[in-house]
Formats: sequence, C-alpha cells, structure tokens
Amino acid sequence: MAEEKPGIAQTDKSSDEYDKSGFDGVTGAERGRQQSVNLNRNVTARIQNPLAGIPRATLFKNVEDFANEAGMAEHIPLLQKGALVAQDPPAFEQIEELDESERDALRNEVLHKWRQPWSLYFTVILCSIGAAVQGWDQTGSNGANLSWPTDFGVPNEGKDATDYNTWIVGIVNSGPYIGSAILGCWMSDPLNYFIGRRGTIFFSAIFCLFSVIGSAFTQNWQQLFVTRLLLGIGMGSKASTVPIYAAENTPAAIRGGLVMSWQMWTAFGIFLGFCANLAVYNVGAVAWRLQLGSAFIPAVPLVIGVYFCPESPRWYIKKGKYLKAFQSLCRLRNTPLQAARDLYYIQAQINEEAEIIGKSNYLSRFVELFTIPRVRRATLASFVVMLAQQMCGINIIAFYSSTVFAEAGFGTLNALLASFGFGLVNFVFAWPAVWTIDTYGRRTLLIFTFPQMAWTLLAAGLCFIIPEEQTAHVGLIAFFIFLFAAFYSPGEGPVPFTYSAEVFPLSHREVGMSWAVATCLFWAAVLSITFPRLLRAFHPVGAFCFYAGLNVTALVLIYLFVPETKQRTLEELDYVFAVPTRTHVSYQVTKVLPWWFKRWILRQKNAPLEPLYTFDGATAADQGIAVKGMAH
Repeated sequence: MAEEKPGIAQTDKSSDEYDKSGFDGVTGAERGRQQSVNLNRNVTARIQNPLAGIPRATLFKNVEDFANEAGMAEHIPLLQKGALVAQDPPAFEQIEELDESERDALRNEVLHKWRQPWSLYFTVILCSIGAAVQGWDQTGSNGANLSWPTDFGVPNEGKDATDYNTWIVGIVNSGPYIGSAILGCWMSDPLNYFIGRRGTIFFSAIFCLFSVIGSAFTQNWQQLFVTRLLLGIGMGSKASTVPIYAAENTPAAIRGGLVMSWQMWTAFGIFLGFCANLAVYNVGAVAWRLQLGSAFIPAVPLVIGVYFCPESPRWYIKKGKYLKAFQSLCRLRNTPLQAARDLYYIQAQINEEAEIIGKSNYLSRFVELFTIPRVRRATLASFVVMLAQQMCGINIIAFYSSTVFAEAGFGTLNALLASFGFGLVNFVFAWPAVWTIDTYGRRTLLIFTFPQMAWTLLAAGLCFIIPEEQTAHVGLIAFFIFLFAAFYSPGEGPVPFTYSAEVFPLSHREVGMSWAVATCLFWAAVLSITFPRLLRAFHPVGAFCFYAGLNVTALVLIYLFVPETKQRTLEELDYVFAVPTRTHVSYQVTKVLPWWFKRWILRQKNAPLEPLYTFDGATAADQGIAVKGMAH
C-alpha cells in the first residue's frame, strides 16, 4: 500500500502514539487532527485551522515539546494558553486558564482593533517613509522632463525634437524601473535571507539616498541614466521587502489597512515630489537638478529609523530563532498571551507548509513559483494585480503628467500646478482604503474601481478633441484626470502591493514578492519607454483611449483569477490558494455572474449565492464574529 503524505491523509492515531513522538518537526496537524486539507489541491475550498481537533492533552504535550526544543521552557504555561486560544479563537471566553485582563485584550482585538502598541505603529510609520521615498523618486523626473532633455542635447519637444530623442527621454526615465526589474527586485531574496527585513530596507535606503544626489550632478544623459539604474536597485529591493515586513508584523484584522499604507504614502511621496517640482521650477538652469536631487530628503529618516524597529517575527521563526520571534511579537502585540498565541499558530502552519514544499534554494524557489500548485496560483494572482496597475494608465500621469498637461495647452507653471493637483487627489483619496480594504476586501475594491477608471480615462482622452481655444478644453481634461485618480487611489492604488505581500507562503514570500514587484516595475519601464513615442504617434486622444481599453481587459483578468484575502491570517491563505484555478473561475462564471444579474438587474433581493469557501474548525476571523455577537 502506498505511503500517504501528510496534509492529504486521514489520521487516526491515538493520543498516546503522539505523546511518544516528541517535537521533531512534525506538525500539530499530524498529531491528532481528524483530517487535513491538501495545500496543493483544495478542491473542497475548505479553510482549516492547523490546530483544530487536537485533544487538549496532546496539544499541551506538543507545546511543551516545542518550547523545550526552542529554548523557551520558562514560557510553557503561557504558550499553552496561547495554543488554546489559537486552536479555537471564538471560544476564548470559555478557556478557564485565562484571567480577565487576557480576555479583555482578546475582546479588544475586535472591539478596538486599532488599539495597538506603539512599536507596531512606529514600524508602519517607518514603512510609510519608505513608501514616500518611492513616490518622490518617481515624480522627481516628472518636472525635470521639461528641462533636462534640452540641457543634454536631446530635446523631445519643439522644432528640434526627433524620434531618437523621444526614445532617449523614455529610456532615461525608465532607468529606475529597468534597474528594479532586472536586479533590485531579485536581490531582495538573498538580502532578506542573510540580513533580514530591516537589513534589506537599510541597504535599499542607502541606494535611494546617494543615487538621487548623484543624479543632480550628472553632465550628460548617459550619466543620468546610470544614476537612475542605481536608484532602481534601491527601489526594487525596498518595494519587494517593505510590504512583506509590514504584512508580517501586523494582525490579520487590520493588516490590509496598515499594509496599504505603502501605496497611500507612495501617493504622498508623489505629492511631495510635485510640491518640490513646483517650489524650484523658477530658480533657473539648476531647477531640474534640484527636482531630481530633492528625493534624498525622505531617505535620510529611513536610513536612521529602520534599526529602531523590531525584526519580523516570521523571519525569526523561519531562521529557527523562536525566542527572538517571541520577543519581537511582544513588542508588536498588546499582551504576552497574544504574542504566544501568534508564535505557536505561525510555527504550526509553517511546519505544515514545509511538509508540502520542503527545503529549497533560491533557484528552486523561483522555479517553484510556477510548479507548486498552491504557489503557482499566488504567482498568477499577484501577476494579474501588478500588471493591472500598469494597464490602468496611472503611471502615464505619474511619470508624464507635466508633459500631458503641456500637450493640453498648459504653460510650464500651469502644467506643474495641474500635476500638483493630481498628486493631491491621488493622496487624499487613498485614505478611504485604510478602512474599506479590510471591510469590503481587496477584490471588491478592484472590481468596483476598474470600470470607473476606464470611462474617466476615455472621457479625458476625448476631451482633447475640444478646440484648444475653448475654456472647456483644459478644464475638462484636468477634471477627468483628477476623477480618474480619485477612483484609482482607493482601489488599484493600495491593493497590488498589499495583496502580493500576503498571498505567498513564508517559504516563497521573498522570491514571490520579488516576482510581483519585478512584474510591476518591468511593465512600468515598458510604459515609461513607450509612452513618449505612443503620445507622438497616437496623439493624446488615441493614447488615452488605448489605456481605457486596457482597464476593461484588466477587469476581466481580476474577476477570473484574483481570490479574496481579507481578514485571513497569512497562514490561512494557504487554503484559499490551494483551491484550483479552474474551480475559482467556474464559481465566478457559473455562480456569481448569474447571482449578480438576478440581484442587481432583476432586483431579486433574496437571490441565493452559495459561498465558495467552507470552514473546518474556527479561524481567526471567527473571533470577530463571536465577540461582536456577544457585544450585541
């Protein structure tokens, strides 16, 4: 008879048999659980707590073995209480071992979910600074594009403009994205492996600091291109690490709201970049150098602040440093009980992942992005949301808004002012996603906002047909571009980096995020290179209508291939992405579409929709349901 693999087989060993086994890397899922879900092919769409169904005596013995092996014997009673809470989150009120203060802390996770320790918020602030660096780096070239091509003998506007010059400007602007996609993103996996999340952020901040200063002193377009390639190394490794670092440190209930701060503060950095462009535009020939060099400002606090943050507890667990992981969690959670609960739950699920995935090196982990079914589905979903960020057309505005507004008939100052307005709208309308991303979900926000972005971009393009001498020409173009940004900011703005940071298992999180960010920035490079030529060939009307069509294409891809992830722990998402792609697509096409038609077109309020996922045992999200039920 063939040997049955863990995670697939039925298990019926007695507690005595488990008690004899000791802590040897065997997961709690194998020790007393009635049945496991296949993490590669979850055809029943069940989401399972890896501790569910384990008898109390067995669970306590497993915890004791784990604590002794991890050098945490003095914390055994606390870890045992934490394991009981993790095993059945909604039932914590019935756990006799908990005192009232511990029960209050668990209630507050739901009733006051934003009441978190200062260390957690400081970590998120630090990540926000990293995002602001990213945004400012992107827009420094936006205003500089009006000046540096002429200074370096490659004008792309006026009577001296040529197709060759247009390509040169595009290539120089794409430098950071080429550097990120080819080198920066892929360096993040080995950097994270050897020096951790904080060390990688420090490394990237150094490149973001000195490369932009160097760009302000360049003497020709070739030197400028090299400095922007070096900037790409910092941008790529930072963008691949900061969202992971934030996702691994935050509780599931508010993870989306805090991790999406990456995009919100990227938008703020874009806004600050536009402010800097506007502040120095009239200082003379050095204006463009100041516009590029000013991006060093937010990199300074990032370099200094990163070592005051706790390291990711999941990184410590991955390295087998359980005591340090516990100490880190104690800084990131309100009570030691919550830290103990999260520590034991995370290690239980990671052990289960290891049974399926096993050990690997960098090259094999990259290959496994496309060969292990559970990981492959995360790879596809992250590819879709990252590609969609470029398909939606936001970066034709972020990179070239000054050029676009100049094409619309704005003068230099008015073009910079209009770009400033775009940056302000982009930042302000990112704020609602702090609350909506964990309430309505990542997928829902995308499906709602993409149709709105399509028609606003189409309208902006068609407004270029209005004769320039009419006041409505520039006014309507600016209005629809601002409206486009208002729909982008709470949807496709924050979701891609939040989503990609959470969908991969810990074993493949760095290389998976590298893949996702490299996808995003590679296509950003393609966009940056091609848009000046596209604008010259299609004119603004054709260019905007082209991107409006891409929004519709992106909407279809998201609807079919992007599962929802809201309010699930990073470990529970293993079960979501174990559902076969064919099952997910079939459900969306044969169940959700007919239901949507009945509910919203035929107005049948009681139209039934059977859920895709079912739940075995209690999971973290169910704690909120239980506590809110008691509160009412």
